[in-house]
Amino acid sequence: MEKPIVKIYHPVDETGDSYMRMEKAGIKVVWQRGAWDSNEKDRQEEEIIFDADTVVGVGVANRTIQITRKSLESAPQLRMIAKYTNGYDNVHVDAASELGIIVVHSPTESNWGGVAEGTMAYILCLLKKVREKDRAVKSGNWRDPSLFGTYVGSRISDGYEGITIGIIGLGRIGSRLADLFAPWRVTLLAHDPYVEDAKFVHHNVKRVDLETLLNQSDVVTLHCDLNEETTNLISTEALEKMKPTAILVNAARGPCVDLNALVDALLQEKVAGAALDALTEEPPDPQSALLGLEDKVLLSPHMITANHGGGLIPAIPWVEAAVYSALKGEAPKYVVNEDVLPKWRDRFGGKSLL
Repeated sequence: MEKPIVKIYHPVDETGDSYMRMEKAGIKVVWQRGAWDSNEKDRQEEEIIFDADTVVGVGVANRTIQITRKSLESAPQLRMIAKYTNGYDNVHVDAASELGIIVVHSPTESNWGGVAEGTMAYILCLLKKVREKDRAVKSGNWRDPSLFGTYVGSRISDGYEGITIGIIGLGRIGSRLADLFAPWRVTLLAHDPYVEDAKFVHHNVKRVDLETLLNQSDVVTLHCDLNEETTNLISTEALEKMKPTAILVNAARGPCVDLNALVDALLQEKVAGAALDALTEEPPDPQSALLGLEDKVLLSPHMITANHGGGLIPAIPWVEAAVYSALKGEAPKYVVNEDVLPKWRDRFGGKSLL
């Protein structure tokens, strides 16, 4: 029997140890050495054609790889797409479900926890004017009133209520962010129509509709999936509902925010600032108006999860385990499109290739 083929695009395991283990288990692993994100800035989004009847599994890390319907149809024996990341918006999940293919992601704590920590850092950087104070001192300036920051938490001594933080998406990231801010005694609001009330209670967050969140929050931070419902969720209309003193944080996906509308809102001072880890165009065009907004915007190269001691490395054994399970005809953990499992089991259940 020929070995089943698993293709790895932009490998996370630079050592190759996990791929060698797969080889010993009887899998032909196709991969290329090098960091998964090396030269990412030079890559264009690429539709992958597997072009092989024998490809049964695919591992993906880089967001520039687009797994389309055409991609999925190019490998008729394909059992699974496995992502080393929490996000999977570069995979046509609906097409995978129609074709009886499972999509697996890796919601490791190192990944989503890193997003929550980074988001907190961005919020504090903007509110405390960290960049401005540093630049002022290095330029020979001192104690200018324009460098006053925002006191974040509530105070018992004089009844100061603190700020209100509005979280859009109370999943793993949003709920961890709520927990991180809990000791500060801020007011926490969240909007997520797909989360049960008990989760709001558990994380001491008040459930509100989107309009209320936008109207009342001093910080609006996005932690939702990218789909038709959330594309351009932050539009001109949404920005007009925010306080002129509020800041926006996007650590979700670039298309969740209408970037042109945000630039206009910042220029017209309809909102005070923004921190963006994800953009609609990555990297941004050098002529983008976004790059001329100075301290009104804090930009990050979509690296909020890139932390020493974290990042995608903990996802390596998750993907490896998922590959073994799928090739043995067993449903792995962390399947995104769970509705396809009955169809998938009809196609592959109990049919081991190892």
